[in-house]
Amino acid sequence: MAARDRAQPPADPGAVRARLDPPSLVQLAADELRRMILAAELRPGERLIEERLTAHLGISRPPLREAMRILQQEGLIVVQPRRGATVTQLADEDVFEILTLRSALERLSVELGVPVSDDRADRLQRCRDALAEMQACAEREDRAHLVECGYAFHRSIVGLAGHRRLEGLYDSLHQQLLLCMAMNLYAREHFYEDLAHHVDRHRVLLDIIERGDTQAVLDELAAHGERSFTRHERSEAASDSAPR
Repeated sequence: MAARDRAQPPADPGAVRARLDPPSLVQLAADELRRMILAAELRPGERLIEERLTAHLGISRPPLREAMRILQQEGLIVVQPRRGATVTQLADEDVFEILTLRSALERLSVELGVPVSDDRADRLQRCRDALAEMQACAEREDRAHLVECGYAFHRSIVGLAGHRRLEGLYDSLHQQLLLCMAMNLYAREHFYEDLAHHVDRHRVLLDIIERGDTQAVLDELAAHGERSFTRHERSEAASDSAPR
Protein backbone atom coordinates (compact mmCIF):
# COMPACT_ATOMS: atom_id res chain seq x y z
CA MET A 1 0.00 0.00 0.00
CA ALA A 2 1.39 3.41 -0.93
CA ALA A 3 2.32 5.68 1.93
CA ARG A 4 -0.34 8.16 1.00
CA ASP A 5 -3.01 5.45 1.20
CA ARG A 6 -2.17 4.47 4.73
CA ALA A 7 -4.67 5.41 7.39
CA GLN A 8 -3.74 8.63 9.10
CA PRO A 9 -3.45 8.60 12.88
CA PRO A 10 -6.60 9.86 14.57
CA ALA A 11 -6.71 13.39 15.83
CA ASP A 12 -6.15 14.05 19.49
CA PRO A 13 -9.23 12.48 21.10
CA GLY A 14 -9.27 15.14 23.80
CA ALA A 15 -9.50 17.87 21.17
CA VAL A 16 -12.32 16.01 19.39
CA ARG A 17 -14.27 15.72 22.63
CA ALA A 18 -13.76 19.41 23.30
CA ARG A 19 -15.34 20.22 19.96
CA LEU A 20 -18.18 17.71 20.10
CA ASP A 21 -19.25 17.40 23.71
CA PRO A 22 -22.47 19.33 24.32
CA PRO A 23 -22.76 21.61 27.35
CA SER A 24 -23.34 19.66 30.55
CA LEU A 25 -26.63 19.78 32.41
CA VAL A 26 -24.88 21.75 35.15
CA GLN A 27 -23.55 24.32 32.69
CA LEU A 28 -26.94 24.70 31.00
CA ALA A 29 -28.56 25.25 34.40
CA ALA A 30 -25.90 27.80 35.37
CA ASP A 31 -26.41 29.63 32.06
CA GLU A 32 -30.16 29.82 32.60
CA LEU A 33 -29.84 31.02 36.20
CA ARG A 34 -27.32 33.66 35.09
CA ARG A 35 -29.72 34.77 32.37
CA MET A 36 -32.59 35.05 34.86
CA ILE A 37 -30.47 37.17 37.21
CA LEU A 38 -29.18 39.53 34.50
CA ALA A 39 -32.67 39.84 33.00
CA ALA A 40 -34.01 40.74 36.50
CA GLU A 41 -36.35 37.74 36.49
CA LEU A 42 -34.58 36.93 39.75
CA ARG A 43 -34.10 40.15 41.69
CA PRO A 44 -31.32 41.17 44.11
CA GLY A 45 -31.93 39.64 47.54
CA GLU A 46 -34.46 37.10 46.22
CA ARG A 47 -34.19 33.62 47.71
CA LEU A 48 -33.51 30.80 45.28
CA ILE A 49 -36.06 28.11 46.17
CA GLU A 50 -34.74 24.75 45.00
CA GLU A 51 -38.17 23.20 44.48
CA ARG A 52 -39.22 26.01 42.15
CA LEU A 53 -35.97 26.05 40.24
CA THR A 54 -35.81 22.29 39.70
CA ALA A 55 -39.36 22.44 38.32
CA HIS A 56 -38.53 25.45 36.12
CA LEU A 57 -35.31 23.94 34.78
CA GLY A 58 -36.53 20.35 34.61
CA ILE A 59 -33.56 18.99 36.54
CA SER A 60 -32.89 17.33 39.88
CA ARG A 61 -31.30 18.97 42.89
CA PRO A 62 -27.68 17.76 42.47
CA PRO A 63 -27.03 19.53 39.11
CA LEU A 64 -28.94 22.58 40.37
CA ARG A 65 -26.70 22.81 43.41
CA GLU A 66 -23.60 22.46 41.24
CA ALA A 67 -24.90 25.24 38.98
CA MET A 68 -25.53 27.44 42.00
CA ARG A 69 -21.96 26.85 43.17
CA ILE A 70 -20.73 28.17 39.81
CA LEU A 71 -22.77 31.34 40.22
CA GLN A 72 -21.60 31.67 43.82
CA GLN A 73 -18.00 31.63 42.56
CA GLU A 74 -18.95 34.31 40.02
CA GLY A 75 -20.41 36.46 42.78
CA LEU A 76 -23.94 36.43 41.35
CA ILE A 77 -25.47 34.55 44.29
CA VAL A 78 -24.72 34.31 48.00
CA VAL A 79 -25.15 31.14 50.06
CA GLN A 80 -25.65 31.56 53.80
CA PRO A 81 -26.14 28.94 56.54
CA ARG A 82 -29.81 28.32 57.38
CA ARG A 83 -30.92 30.93 54.85
CA GLY A 84 -29.84 29.17 51.70
CA ALA A 85 -29.00 30.89 48.41
CA THR A 86 -30.07 34.39 47.40
CA VAL A 87 -29.30 36.63 44.47
CA THR A 88 -26.44 38.96 45.41
CA GLN A 89 -27.71 42.29 46.68
CA LEU A 90 -25.27 45.17 46.50
CA ALA A 91 -25.41 47.78 49.24
CA ASP A 92 -25.52 51.46 48.25
CA GLU A 93 -21.87 51.81 49.23
CA ASP A 94 -20.94 48.81 47.05
CA VAL A 95 -22.68 50.34 44.04
CA PHE A 96 -21.02 53.70 44.67
CA GLU A 97 -17.55 52.16 44.90
CA ILE A 98 -17.98 49.92 41.84
CA LEU A 99 -19.38 52.64 39.59
CA THR A 100 -17.03 55.42 40.64
CA LEU A 101 -14.10 53.08 40.03
CA ARG A 102 -15.54 52.15 36.64
CA SER A 103 -15.93 55.82 35.76
CA ALA A 104 -12.36 56.62 36.81
CA LEU A 105 -10.99 53.80 34.65
CA GLU A 106 -13.11 54.81 31.67
CA ARG A 107 -12.14 58.47 31.97
CA LEU A 108 -8.45 57.58 32.05
CA SER A 109 -8.96 55.32 29.02
CA VAL A 110 -10.59 58.17 27.11
CA GLU A 111 -7.84 60.60 28.06
CA LEU A 112 -5.26 58.12 26.77
CA GLY A 113 -7.13 56.76 23.76
CA VAL A 114 -9.28 59.55 22.24
CA PRO A 115 -9.00 60.73 19.54
CA VAL A 116 -8.42 57.33 17.96
CA SER A 117 -5.64 57.42 15.38
CA ASP A 118 -6.06 55.79 11.97
CA ASP A 119 -3.58 53.03 12.80
CA ARG A 120 -5.77 52.03 15.76
CA ALA A 121 -9.09 51.94 13.92
CA ASP A 122 -9.56 48.30 14.91
CA ARG A 123 -10.08 49.44 18.50
CA LEU A 124 -12.90 51.71 17.41
CA GLN A 125 -14.40 48.88 15.36
CA ARG A 126 -14.76 46.84 18.56
CA CYS A 127 -16.93 49.64 19.95
CA ARG A 128 -19.09 49.56 16.81
CA ASP A 129 -19.42 45.77 16.93
CA ALA A 130 -20.48 45.81 20.59
CA LEU A 131 -23.07 48.50 19.87
CA ALA A 132 -24.45 46.46 16.96
CA GLU A 133 -24.84 43.49 19.32
CA MET A 134 -26.65 45.71 21.81
CA GLN A 135 -29.03 46.81 19.08
CA ALA A 136 -29.76 43.20 18.10
CA CYS A 137 -30.42 42.28 21.74
CA ALA A 138 -32.80 45.21 22.20
CA GLU A 139 -34.75 44.26 19.08
CA ARG A 140 -35.33 40.70 20.31
CA GLU A 141 -35.81 41.90 23.94
CA ASP A 142 -32.95 39.75 25.19
CA ARG A 143 -32.26 41.69 28.38
CA ALA A 144 -29.64 39.38 29.86
CA HIS A 145 -27.50 39.41 26.73
CA LEU A 146 -28.07 43.15 26.41
CA VAL A 147 -26.49 43.60 29.84
CA GLU A 148 -23.49 41.50 28.78
CA CYS A 149 -23.15 43.40 25.51
CA GLY A 150 -23.40 46.67 27.42
CA TYR A 151 -20.42 45.54 29.47
CA ALA A 152 -18.60 44.62 26.23
CA PHE A 153 -19.30 48.11 24.86
CA HIS A 154 -17.84 49.85 27.91
CA ARG A 155 -14.95 47.36 27.92
CA SER A 156 -14.22 48.34 24.31
CA ILE A 157 -14.02 51.99 25.38
CA VAL A 158 -11.38 51.00 27.93
CA GLY A 159 -9.61 49.14 25.12
CA LEU A 160 -9.17 52.39 23.18
CA ALA A 161 -6.22 53.24 25.41
CA GLY A 162 -4.28 50.07 24.55
CA HIS A 163 -3.23 49.86 28.21
CA ARG A 164 -2.99 46.25 29.41
CA ARG A 165 -2.91 46.94 33.14
CA LEU A 166 -5.82 49.33 32.89
CA GLU A 167 -7.80 46.69 31.02
CA GLY A 168 -6.88 44.12 33.69
CA LEU A 169 -8.23 46.36 36.44
CA TYR A 170 -11.47 46.84 34.50
CA ASP A 171 -11.80 43.09 33.88
CA SER A 172 -11.52 42.47 37.64
CA LEU A 173 -14.85 44.32 38.03
CA HIS A 174 -16.62 42.21 35.40
CA GLN A 175 -19.16 40.29 37.49
CA GLN A 176 -19.83 43.21 39.85
CA LEU A 177 -20.44 45.50 36.88
CA LEU A 178 -22.84 42.99 35.35
CA LEU A 179 -24.90 43.11 38.55
CA CYS A 180 -24.90 46.92 38.54
CA MET A 181 -25.79 47.08 34.85
CA ALA A 182 -28.64 44.61 35.31
CA MET A 183 -30.02 46.78 38.15
CA ASN A 184 -29.59 49.87 36.00
CA LEU A 185 -31.35 48.40 32.97
CA TYR A 186 -34.27 47.26 35.12
CA ALA A 187 -34.68 50.71 36.71
CA ARG A 188 -34.35 52.58 33.43
CA GLU A 189 -36.78 50.36 31.55
CA HIS A 190 -39.40 50.58 34.30
CA PHE A 191 -39.16 54.33 34.91
CA TYR A 192 -37.40 56.20 32.12
CA GLU A 193 -36.67 54.51 28.80
CA ASP A 194 -37.36 51.49 26.65
CA LEU A 195 -34.64 49.19 25.36
CA ALA A 196 -34.27 51.11 22.10
CA HIS A 197 -33.57 54.36 23.95
CA HIS A 198 -31.13 52.52 26.19
CA VAL A 199 -29.11 51.57 23.10
CA ASP A 200 -29.49 55.06 21.64
CA ARG A 201 -27.71 56.58 24.67
CA HIS A 202 -24.73 54.36 23.93
CA ARG A 203 -24.87 55.32 20.26
CA VAL A 204 -24.64 59.00 21.22
CA LEU A 205 -21.56 58.22 23.29
CA LEU A 206 -19.94 56.35 20.41
CA ASP A 207 -20.72 59.17 17.97
CA ILE A 208 -18.88 61.61 20.25
CA ILE A 209 -15.93 59.21 20.58
CA GLU A 210 -15.72 58.95 16.79
CA ARG A 211 -15.60 62.73 16.49
CA GLY A 212 -12.46 62.66 18.61
CA ASP A 213 -13.34 65.44 21.05
CA THR A 214 -11.84 64.14 24.29
CA GLN A 215 -13.53 66.65 26.60
CA ALA A 216 -16.93 66.09 24.98
CA VAL A 217 -16.54 62.34 25.56
CA LEU A 218 -15.64 62.93 29.20
CA ASP A 219 -18.68 65.19 29.62
CA GLU A 220 -20.97 62.56 28.08
CA LEU A 221 -19.46 59.82 30.26
CA ALA A 222 -20.19 61.93 33.35
CA ALA A 223 -23.86 62.15 32.36
CA HIS A 224 -23.93 58.50 31.23
CA GLY A 225 -22.17 57.06 34.27
CA GLU A 226 -22.61 56.64 38.00
CA ARG A 227 -24.52 59.88 38.66
CA SER A 228 -27.24 58.83 36.22
CA PHE A 229 -27.31 55.29 37.63
CA THR A 230 -27.65 56.30 41.27
CA ARG A 231 -30.40 58.80 40.42
CA HIS A 232 -32.47 56.05 38.77
CA GLU A 233 -31.79 53.63 41.62
CA ARG A 234 -33.07 56.17 44.13
CA SER A 235 -36.22 56.61 42.06
CA GLU A 236 -36.79 52.86 41.99
CA ALA A 237 -36.24 52.57 45.73
CA ALA A 238 -38.73 55.37 46.37
CA SER A 239 -41.29 53.65 44.13
CA ASP A 240 -40.80 50.30 45.88
CA SER A 241 -41.34 51.89 49.30
CA ALA A 242 -44.38 53.93 48.28
CA PRO A 243 -47.81 52.81 49.61
CA ARG A 244 -49.63 50.43 47.27
